[in-house]
Amino acid sequence: MKIIKDKKMDRREFLRRVGAGSAAAGMAALTGCTPRTEIKEDEYSSETSDIPTDQMTYRTNPKTGDKVSLLGYGCMRWPNINVDGKEKIDQETVNRLVDTAIAHGVNYFDTSPAYCRGMSERATGIALSRHPRDKYFIATKMSNFAPQTWNREASIDIYNNSLKELQTDYIDYMLLHCVGTGSGMREFEQRFIDNGILDFLMEEREAGRIRNLGFSYHGDVKVFDHMLELHDKCNWDFAQIQLNYLDWKHAGGNNTNAEYLYNELGKRNIPVVVMEPLLGGRLSKVHDHVVARFKQKEPDRSVASWAFRYAGTFPEVLTVLSGMTFMEHLADNLRSFCPLKPLDEDEVQYLYDTADLIVQYPTIPCNDCKYCMPCPYGLDIPAILTHYNKCVNEGNVPESTQSENYRKARQAFLVGYDRSVPKLRQANHCIGCRKCVSHCPQNINIPRQMRRIDHFVEQLKQNTLGENKQA
Repeated sequence: MKIIKDKKMDRREFLRRVGAGSAAAGMAALTGCTPRTEIKEDEYSSETSDIPTDQMTYRTNPKTGDKVSLLGYGCMRWPNINVDGKEKIDQETVNRLVDTAIAHGVNYFDTSPAYCRGMSERATGIALSRHPRDKYFIATKMSNFAPQTWNREASIDIYNNSLKELQTDYIDYMLLHCVGTGSGMREFEQRFIDNGILDFLMEEREAGRIRNLGFSYHGDVKVFDHMLELHDKCNWDFAQIQLNYLDWKHAGGNNTNAEYLYNELGKRNIPVVVMEPLLGGRLSKVHDHVVARFKQKEPDRSVASWAFRYAGTFPEVLTVLSGMTFMEHLADNLRSFCPLKPLDEDEVQYLYDTADLIVQYPTIPCNDCKYCMPCPYGLDIPAILTHYNKCVNEGNVPESTQSENYRKARQAFLVGYDRSVPKLRQANHCIGCRKCVSHCPQNINIPRQMRRIDHFVEQLKQNTLGENKQA
């Protein structure tokens, strides 16, 4: 194994300008929030009572000397509740999650103006403001995705609104959000260079209102390489990349293998913030054969814990983000990092061998990030892809009517499909408008996958699966 080291405006106007309020605005509404599963209040303390509160593993920021918790809280998947027919963030549960995290040493909280339908920063700010400001680090982003926000004034308004929503007068870790997506280099220039926003953020860093300036990367590797070329000018304080044991050598779509990203940042001594250590949960919902493989080696460890320990083992990683919707997620991750037991070389190789097995199963590389939402035609794209992947992992995607488990698999797929995706939001309603494609960090050709899944479903319904192949 090789490892290297204030201009204010009201909320309605803000959402109109960043485009988080409607599909017509042209921005990918990064919904991210998850419906709340009811958990009794007295279960919260019991789930974390056996986890030490003084054993969190920390990494030191080489520039500021900050002691950053190796487990970072990703605030894209806050839990939801239904209030008068509308989905809203469950602030009470968010407060409990934040309180428990801080009590166990978590001090890095990563959000964005676009997460949770534009509500993540507000919910995060409310929860964090109940604690002393020196007890946590706030990371947020310049999420100026919509073309109408590419002008200087609109982008600065997004920045100022972040300070307001987060109830702070400075940002600890500020990121240029999702460089490399969309049209690649040209879009990067339009969002950050032509309008002078990168220069503005550097000035804010100089003034102390931004303590660390970095970027998050997906997609076009030419943009990543260009960001490194800008290092002499920008002096990047950190970079956020997708790193996990599958993406180390098997990055999907147009994404770049994490091995290259990590090592190139290491050459320049740029600290790494890890996103997608679980690939949006995919690495906790692997094929049954892979689950059995993990349980045979470590029966008492969760499948997810392997991925988190892997990401934390890299010495140049400052923090590993996890979008922990429920207390059970937080508790399991705390057990992995309080303290971290780094993987040895044999265990790392075991994961790479496991990755070689995982790529043999034809799952779609959807991370359930919901960057593709909302669909203007009402499809629940992440739910469709998640159900398909679940059935692949459970062996319920038969090749033909002659498959040994065809009847059982057919029933499991069709019944589960109707239960997890309402009929009016299923793949057959896709018209191929492609508005979702440019927003997908994994570069999935979503309309093509919708057509393929719809065709598969129709063949299951008609009992004609595999007939064309046999002909």
